[in-house]
Amino acid sequence: MLMETLLNAVQAGGAQMQHYFNGRFTVSSKTNINDLVTEADHASEKAIIEIIQKNYPDHFILSEETGEIKTSSEYKWIIDPIDGTINFANGIPICCVSIGLEKDGEIIMGSVYNPFMNELFVAEKNMGATLNNKKINVSNKSNVGNSCLVTGFPYTYLESKNGPLEIFSALIRKAIPVRRLGSAAIDLCWVAAGRFDGYFEHHLQTWDSAAGFLIVKEAGGKVTDFSGKDYSVYQKQILATNGLIHEELRGIINGKEIE
Repeated sequence: MLMETLLNAVQAGGAQMQHYFNGRFTVSSKTNINDLVTEADHASEKAIIEIIQKNYPDHFILSEETGEIKTSSEYKWIIDPIDGTINFANGIPICCVSIGLEKDGEIIMGSVYNPFMNELFVAEKNMGATLNNKKINVSNKSNVGNSCLVTGFPYTYLESKNGPLEIFSALIRKAIPVRRLGSAAIDLCWVAAGRFDGYFEHHLQTWDSAAGFLIVKEAGGKVTDFSGKDYSVYQKQILATNGLIHEELRGIINGKEIE
């Protein structure tokens, strides 16, 4: 029933995205001019929460736009109704719904759905990860030099030591391809599917990674913070790789010169 609810919820959010995409909808800013929320974000979130609360009215909910709906339940649904809102608002179909389910502080299920590419990623703890019901695995590249990487840039922290721009510059000056898609959840899923070999970002919110990080782990990848400690969705830094390039890329992020 939990998995059925999860899948119904992400697909309901995706249906709202499709309804509003390339149409007319209201757009407003939150913390700054490029931190957007749209009418579609609210519609997707409403559809998702309605399904969860219909089946599990006592469960805790944490969602990007609504915030916390607190209960004493051991279960918490962590929702990003549209990850990649700027892409969505500009008619760029690299955006998705992301929902993770936490039990007693541990993510046990997650799903990411991009309705425009018809890609549904799902993972359950110790059960593997799938894309459209087919098992996926991370890549097998073993060095950063021939990897394809992906990252994201926060609205602040750009000029910090070993910050996003510094690391990006170091990598591309060595002709290592680094992409910037604008959706952390999709970045993580594409690492899980072997399309990217590694992903790093300096400043994420809990709902950005709650589903995607589990999908990477269940696809055989490794996810830590920049110090190498096990990743928690309640921290900001994330490094997710196929495992084989993890320590090399972590060293580069922490200032080691690229050989």
